[in-house]
Amino acid sequence: MDGVTDSTVLALIGVLLGTAGTLVGQHLANRVEVQRDHRHRADVARSERKEAISGFLKAVQRVELVLDRRKLGMPTLDDPEDVKLHDLWLATKAVELVCSTDAAQAAHDYTKELHALMRSERGRSPVKRERREAFVEVAREELESGRARIRR
Repeated sequence: MDGVTDSTVLALIGVLLGTAGTLVGQHLANRVEVQRDHRHRADVARSERKEAISGFLKAVQRVELVLDRRKLGMPTLDDPEDVKLHDLWLATKAVELVCSTDAAQAAHDYTKELHALMRSERGRSPVKRERREAFVEVAREELESGRARIRR
């Protein structure tokens, strides 16, 4: 080979290596960006689930406060019980929209039990505790806590 052909071949090899390096670099950058996007979406979804679960637990707490006060013979707070039940059902629907089927079912079962207790004169129910514990465990799984179940 003469000098012109050698330099042309070397230049072509350099272009090929540069192109290959660029393509590999772009592929790796795209893969990192896709992973970052997946992580961001998972974080946003978890945040939505956490907000729905927290709102549900706040509404549950308000209903349980009424039930506890009723059981102790104390006067209930100013808000009508219907408003508290409405808020509870609304919070349940938020859980149903953004959480898994298991979490939605556990929230629905717990809400149904609290609703029945609010509408009746009984202040206690062994089922209420079971429903609460079931919801809490499902919620922990929903938020991917990775921790062992709570022994009760």
